[in-house]
Amino acid sequence: MTLSLKPVSAVDALADALRTRVLSGEFEPGTSLPEQEIAAAYGVARPTVREALAMLVHEGLLRRERNRSAYVPEVTISDLDDLMYVRRPLEDLMARAVAGRRVEPAEAALRRMDGLPEQAPWSAVVAEHMALHQALIEAVGSPRLERLYAGLAAETRLGLVRLKQVYKDRDVLVREHRALLDAVADGPQDAARAAVAAHLNHSWGQETDG
Repeated sequence: MTLSLKPVSAVDALADALRTRVLSGEFEPGTSLPEQEIAAAYGVARPTVREALAMLVHEGLLRRERNRSAYVPEVTISDLDDLMYVRRPLEDLMARAVAGRRVEPAEAALRRMDGLPEQAPWSAVVAEHMALHQALIEAVGSPRLERLYAGLAAETRLGLVRLKQVYKDRDVLVREHRALLDAVADGPQDAARAAVAAHLNHSWGQETDG
């Protein structure tokens, strides 16, 4: 059976379709994406597949090694703990700068997240989650902070796939982010910083890698 694509360029459409499957957790860590199989599944030429996979490799959502098909990288609990170790000081800078302000782009992302249909793929939740946190970072007005934060985007998105195990009820995720945005907007700075730190204290759904 040939799977359908949106009416945009074949490369972009295929990249979008594969990205959705990665970020929804359908392609689990370690899953290989052989060009020939992808081409047959979507009814496109292998050069189209090659370009689409290259886009996802560039985004950090896939990895490619010599003599091996592109694959979904494993992001371990240790990786995610290290990711949060780096994110915390960046988002603390955000809390210092933004405390006492209501950030409308972040509010809009939360409204979109809350408005997603029940059957929406987890990748849609990931997109709005990323948009919300990115909007808070951008509200600081520091291009360098934005660049540092953007460098963590791929691992953050792959980590959010893992959070699907934790947030089986999406309303819990919405409530947590509502509380975060309210704490940042209400201030004072110390309370906003404490709320951001608590928000980033994820368990990732298990205690160890084992």
